[in-house]
Amino acid sequence: MEDIRTALKTGEFEPVQVRQVMIPKAGGKLRKLGIPTVADRVVQASLKAVLEPIFEADFLPCSYGFRPNRRAHDAIAEIHHLASEPTHYTWVLEADITACFDEIDHTALMDRLRVRIKDKRVCTLVKAFLKSGVMTTAGDREETPAGTPQGGILSPLLANIALSALDEHFAQHWQELMGTSYKREKRRKNGLANWRLIRFADDFVVMVIGERHDAEALREQVAAVLTPLGLRLSPEKTRVVHIDEGFDFLSFHIRRMRKRGTNKRYVYTMPSKKAIQSIKDKVKAKTYRSTRNMSLAELLVDLNRTLRRWANYFRHGVSKDVFTTIDSLAWGRIANWIFRKHSRLSRQEMRRRFCLPGTWKIAHDGIEFTGAASVAVTRYRYRGAKIPTPWTPTPAAAQASG
Repeated sequence: MEDIRTALKTGEFEPVQVRQVMIPKAGGKLRKLGIPTVADRVVQASLKAVLEPIFEADFLPCSYGFRPNRRAHDAIAEIHHLASEPTHYTWVLEADITACFDEIDHTALMDRLRVRIKDKRVCTLVKAFLKSGVMTTAGDREETPAGTPQGGILSPLLANIALSALDEHFAQHWQELMGTSYKREKRRKNGLANWRLIRFADDFVVMVIGERHDAEALREQVAAVLTPLGLRLSPEKTRVVHIDEGFDFLSFHIRRMRKRGTNKRYVYTMPSKKAIQSIKDKVKAKTYRSTRNMSLAELLVDLNRTLRRWANYFRHGVSKDVFTTIDSLAWGRIANWIFRKHSRLSRQEMRRRFCLPGTWKIAHDGIEFTGAASVAVTRYRYRGAKIPTPWTPTPAAAQASG
């Protein structure tokens, strides 16, 4: 640490190229991760501690990804709020940026950074990390003319700094054209649309009150804002949908449907098909024959941990039936695992040895299979623009400082 401190003070610190690791994505594609050295991670963490409070003062409420006290559920809650009564934003521009972290233009990013950071040493250090290069899996060194490698502590903040240009563009439109209820109502009477942006890092949607062509027109606006940043929309994954068709965002499926037994329509959020298939695949992998060397108690601990972690993310949605379905699949896989591990075991013998007395709840050595359904489903309340940051003074502190 003393050596790092000295090198930073003298200006001799130079980041080392990151080690590139390829991890699988859904659909068979690979994602590039850049793993920095321990020394570089320490310096990046220090830079983040300095830069984050400065830029948090400028970041807008529509941005939720990789920001303190904000989470994916806040973005989902805002979409739910806008699509529900009385606002009824019914059209959605579902956008996807192609290789966002890999293609951010360094010049555009540094220009935005220098607007707020006047210390040239800090700017030079950030630029050095951007230009540090990567060591590929083949052992070759490659230059990094663009992008900020995923895997670094500083990368999410730098991506937010670049993409805040998108937030500012839509915020300016909102203030000038739609900033009051009177303006919004007047636009609707004149056949004009209103819209709002919700962004989580490089995933974002634009909610629209109007017609389909209004949402389609916003695609060109978004593309125009992203081009100077070196970014582009994916033609295949960027589309306009109606809220009644539904769309996936941050692994949730959001859709307006008729409530069973009534003629009223409500907006529902639930785990997406891709998210459900993902947890099913994990359950199957953990109960495959290659895991039969484990004890049943070890298997139950592992499955409970995995299912509880997954369910905790999706508990703020219409998820109870999904949790039960996942648990039924897991129970069947565990039972089959037991039968394969203990040959010639009858069903009744399995129940006597591996279930709680008088039930079919699988348990062993004091460990019970609890699954996803053990996580209670609760509603997540929309917090709007009232989400505090760690640097927002409390009323008592503000009064004391005043």
